[in-house]
Order: sequence, then C-alpha cells, then structure tokens
Amino acid sequence: VQLVESGGGLVQAGGSLRLSCVASGSTLDDYAFGWFRQAPGKEREGISCISGSDGSAYYADSVKGRFTISIDNAKNAVYLQMSSLKPEDTAVYYCAAGPPIWWGQGTQVTVSS
Repeated sequence: VQLVESGGGLVQAGGSLRLSCVASGSTLDDYAFGWFRQAPGKEREGISCISGSDGSAYYADSVKGRFTISIDNAKNAVYLQMSSLKPEDTAVYYCAAGPPIWWGQGTQVTVSS
C-alpha cells in the first residue's frame, strides 16, 4: 500500500485545513487508516483512525470535536478535516494504514497565533 498525503500549509489560529491521504495498491476496506502527528521534539502521536470496512472512527481527546476523519472508497482516499486550529496543532501530519502498517511521507501543518 502506498499513501500520499496533501493539504498541509500555514493557517492562522481558529482556521481550518483539510488533509487528504490517497491510497494505492489496495482497496480501503481491507484496512484501518489513521492520522498521526509529530511536533518538533515530541513523539509521534495518534490522533484519529477509521475503519475502512465500516467507517467507525476514533479521536484522541486533544482533537475531539475539532477534527473529523472520513473515508471515500470511490476515490481511495481518507481525509482529516481540521477546524478551530490551535498553535499546538503545529506538526508534521502522517497518514498510516494497517495492518501491518504503512506510512505516508507526511505533510506540514503550521498554525500561527
């Protein structure tokens, strides 16, 4: 499975961004997909995941109510809609699929105060 993320950028606090993760090499319903992020000097953390088969989703407390994960099987894509962004959301965001686990290359999100 190959994963390619896009949609990162620079946004002011309170703004929104939508990250995209396009998967190739398999159909989405074979796997679960997740979004992770890694801020400078910090460990990579999982923030959301979704089942490719039934669309059930999970959110970390840090993003619950602000971020929404979704899946489009027709486009073989997984999205992360991010709203009410905060400076502490600044990180490189990675898409992952598994099991086992494959990673995308990451996309930078920077939120200015």
